[in-house]
Amino acid sequence: MSTFIFVNASQVVTCAGPAHARRGAAMADAAPREGYAVAVRDDLIDAVGLEDDIARAYPDAEPVDCQRGLLAPGFVDSHTHAIFGRGRAAEHEMRAAGLDYMEIARRGGGIHASVRDLRARSEDELYALARGRLRTLAGSGVTTVEVKSGYGLTLDDELKMLRVIRRLAGDLPLRIVPTFLGAHEIPLEHRGSPRARREYINVLIDEMIPRVAADHLAVFADVFCETHVYTVDESREILTAARGAGLHLKLHADELTSSGGAELAAELEATSADHLAAISDGGIAALASARTVATLLPATMTFLGKSAQAPARRLIDAGVAVALATDFNPGTSPTLHFPTVLTLGVSQLRLSAAEAIVGATVNGAAALGLAASVGQIAPGFSADLALFDAEDYHELPYWFGAPLCRQSWARGKPCDW
Repeated sequence: MSTFIFVNASQVVTCAGPAHARRGAAMADAAPREGYAVAVRDDLIDAVGLEDDIARAYPDAEPVDCQRGLLAPGFVDSHTHAIFGRGRAAEHEMRAAGLDYMEIARRGGGIHASVRDLRARSEDELYALARGRLRTLAGSGVTTVEVKSGYGLTLDDELKMLRVIRRLAGDLPLRIVPTFLGAHEIPLEHRGSPRARREYINVLIDEMIPRVAADHLAVFADVFCETHVYTVDESREILTAARGAGLHLKLHADELTSSGGAELAAELEATSADHLAAISDGGIAALASARTVATLLPATMTFLGKSAQAPARRLIDAGVAVALATDFNPGTSPTLHFPTVLTLGVSQLRLSAAEAIVGATVNGAAALGLAASVGQIAPGFSADLALFDAEDYHELPYWFGAPLCRQSWARGKPCDW
């Protein structure tokens, strides 16, 4: 048994409170404490309190000197697409020239470009690429990360992606949550007719979901519910099958158009509805009456050059639990710097610094069904910590793009592979 005490922090941002998603005014309290220390026993936080009290209670513990840095819960990045081959840098210029998402896809870019590339790569190649990316993400303060499949779009290639995710989860100290996203797109080979489209949906329901569930390769199933991708009815059918197989539910909802995705997420009691830049008034009302977490991805809309962002203030004012995540992916959000999401949460979504931090910790954990054990510095919670070059939590979103994170720990282990 190993015991450590984190001492000499300028501030300990505990985010302590109820072990569930925060809503409304509760999101504005990150519970910062000065003069506090944190005791960690093995993989759990054992005590939090005044530094002198903790030192007396744990005289034999090994001290970790924070050197006046800020100690916070590790960030929870609850929406990523980290398993892919090469990037799609050319699309960045295409968008600058005025081409929209759908036109780029029609020209062979978008998700299908990543599908072609991934199908040609081995599991070892994908593992090596993802391992380096996750190291960078952990280096910015992330200790829990959701990783989706969705660039395979065949049974074998989706299973290949999920096996890579499982291998990463077994090898790295990060907590990795796998999501099956076989319904990321309709593959090109199934786009010739309504019948061909239906054939792929049948493959998802009759072959992919049962195999993913039987092999215990995913915790969640996700669907890209969007105009020109999967309809609300198709999404409902796929997600209902996934729930019947024992998977929890997520949705890509109302990213580009208001298509009823948020309403469907509330109807199905999905754990989260993600994106929501085009959510309707009805969608906001539906989420406000549901337990579903609204996961907002401001880096995506910024990178796409969109002026519209998800209506974070309206969501919070309506009583919706809001989380923040990177949406790290090769086409629309190629960022591995989580604090930039906090910056955008404040500057673009009009959140307070405390709301952004709660959205990136407690509510991010809730978006993965982990709020009872992850996302706050409190006794009994996982020892997921990040130490930053900052004196006050307001600095985390303020220093735009700065490498503030000195070290992160997941389940009490340093994230320094």
